[in-house]
Amino acid sequence: MSKKQLYTLEFPVRCSPSILYEFLATPAGLQEWFADKVDEWENVYSFSWGGGAPDKAEVLEKEQDKFIRFRWTHGGTNEYFEFKIAKTEISNQTILVISDFAEKGDIKDQSQLWEYQLKELFHRLGA
Repeated sequence: MSKKQLYTLEFPVRCSPSILYEFLATPAGLQEWFADKVDEWENVYSFSWGGGAPDKAEVLEKEQDKFIRFRWTHGGTNEYFEFKIAKTEISNQTILVISDFAEKGDIKDQSQLWEYQLKELFHRLGA
């Protein structure tokens, strides 16, 4: 079994950090673009796609309007995925930074999956 590697993706977003954070850190927001059904109970989110069994992710850390970090309950203890909201210094543009783990050979496919998912997010945001 090979070790998964951390990779990051950055996407400019035309909306305020507070609105973006709602789509990244609340069940209702995540259900708009990330999964078909999202529930949360005591800091554990359940994500379901296509009526299948839910995948669960625990919230490791979060800071309002800044970031939220999840760990899949079936994943490695040092692996996580994170949504971080940053601002560019010069233009003050909002940037969504996604950090995730994947096998080295799967990073390209995983990146494309994130890009596909984010098209739906940007559509929902009207961005």
